Amino acid sequence: MKTLFLSSSFAQVEDEFARFVGGDCAGKRVTFIATASVVESVNFYVEQGRQALQRQGLVVDTLDISTATRAQTRRMLEDNDYIYVSGGNTFYLLQELRSTGADQALVREVESGTPYLGESAGAMVVAPHIEYARFMDDPTAAPDLESFTGLGLIDFFPVPHYGNIPFAEAAEQIMATYDATLALRPLSNTQAMIVDEERVLVVGA
Repeated sequence: MKTLFLSSSFAQVEDEFARFVGGDCAGKRVTFIATASVVESVNFYVEQGRQALQRQGLVVDTLDISTATRAQTRRMLEDNDYIYVSGGNTFYLLQELRSTGADQALVREVESGTPYLGESAGAMVVAPHIEYARFMDDPTAAPDLESFTGLGLIDFFPVPHYGNIPFAEAAEQIMATYDATLALRPLSNTQAMIVDEERVLVVGA
């Protein structure tokens, strides 16, 4: 069964993640994909997310999808227990997922039951499309991206960092522009969404 844990700031919902896994992840392995942050000048959240996973007892295996072979990507995604995709530029992330074929391998594993942990850009990229992210991220960071079609693992559109500096204004612009046409779900830095086949549950404050 498909299961996703989506957040704006993973380190700030670490306790919710611990409840989500029931404290039963010590020694398990997580594929850690930080590709979205490569084009960002601010990326402290990558290390914060890594440390939060390690505090929960997970073994973190970093996967650079831009340089790994397709076989290496497929093998790590298949072998590990969790998939974590950190924040950064959503358009660049999708470009690299598409161009390397990692998108297909990732979707296949999540649909087969590997829990997906998506932070910020990692939460938006699983939506039906990512065009709405243009208020938050710069599309020109992904000059080779031919389509804004997302991974389609969910049927709604997360709006991360809702009400939180420095993205509060961008999040409000998304809500004002697309609220009438898209199934938007705002998410603050201290909230997470647990998604499975039966529900979308918002947890945290």
